[in-house]
Amino acid sequence: MILSVLTCGGQPQALPSVRPGIEVLLSDSLRLVQGQRLGLLTNQTGVDLAGRRDVDRLLADGLRLVALFSPEHGFRGAEDRPGLPDAIDSATRLPIYSLYGGSRTAAAAALDSIDVLLIDLQDIGARYYSYTTTATTLMGEAAARGKRVVVLDRPDPVGGVVVQGNVRPAVGDPGKPYVSLPVPMRHGMTIGELLRLANDVLTLHADLTVVPAAGWRRGVSYDSTGLPWVNPSPNMQSLESAFHYPGTCLFEGTNLSVGRGTTEAFQVVGAPWLDPAKALAVLPESSVVGVAVSAYDFTPHAPTDGKYDNVLLHGVRLRVTDRSRYDPTRLAVAMLAALHAVHPDSFRIRAEWFDVLAAGSELRQAIDSGRSAPEIWGRWSEALVQFQRSRAKYLLY
Repeated sequence: MILSVLTCGGQPQALPSVRPGIEVLLSDSLRLVQGQRLGLLTNQTGVDLAGRRDVDRLLADGLRLVALFSPEHGFRGAEDRPGLPDAIDSATRLPIYSLYGGSRTAAAAALDSIDVLLIDLQDIGARYYSYTTTATTLMGEAAARGKRVVVLDRPDPVGGVVVQGNVRPAVGDPGKPYVSLPVPMRHGMTIGELLRLANDVLTLHADLTVVPAAGWRRGVSYDSTGLPWVNPSPNMQSLESAFHYPGTCLFEGTNLSVGRGTTEAFQVVGAPWLDPAKALAVLPESSVVGVAVSAYDFTPHAPTDGKYDNVLLHGVRLRVTDRSRYDPTRLAVAMLAALHAVHPDSFRIRAEWFDVLAAGSELRQAIDSGRSAPEIWGRWSEALVQFQRSRAKYLLY
């Protein structure tokens, strides 16, 4: 594996904000891209501290940006459907090659036409998010063509210290969404760090450079960075949702709504048949730490998961009260176990999709067999400790 990492030491202590990788590249590291034909994998999150697009910054600095690549949800992050076609950026007339439904032949030809692949995507800190898988796949294809890869790094929005949930036990196919890397539900890594890990464990042999986010520290969450919040995807509309997502995303694999079609996606869970009082009554106290859980009714409107359109749902709403103590993965398992106990005739797990999210069938089988939540998450501890050790060599901050 060929790897170089730029350090960001010596930053003034008075620096008021974190500088994303795009700003560090243009101010300190132009040598990486000058005179090269550039391709850029990005979306609406690829912006500088002032909210200006990477595309416009690169062109304004006279760099040879010739191709754009887009992940799930498209170049503007507004689509929540499969089969997104290739397009043209209306502002620059640059071609956009969709890696989520566009022509694979055209995207391959575009890779052949560049010298350096830039990657700038805002990850959300959870294993289920597809952007890292897309970036890993494209990095592998670039490596096979002898193209250099430069990642313009960004903070993990929910911090880079805590790791939580079960750990994927083995490396999967990098072309298969959500399941490619041996990381836990909440991994505590930036996309640059994840791609360093991917380059190693998938033996991609990419000539990879990560340009760090200057001034960021692992314990700092997004609302302390000074960076603008840009919705990473249509239903990830706030940092509050991001803190719950490592747990509540599991409910995508059930017959409950996670609030798609509302302004509280991933902060709520509900169904027409759910009795919140009964479910809350059996939650173990050890699962409700650093979070307030309350009964809550909501009605999805045109939800992109197709669940309960315009139907009044009974459920629960989650509100973080102490980020340092909250474990959304434990709460999610406790809620799943509670629903299995109090609504055995109504609650359903959709095995195929749930097992993708949960990295196998073990969690589903534990819930189906009636195991307690503490027993289930107690089995995660050893793998989490091992992951903490193994990830250390990929960390940059």
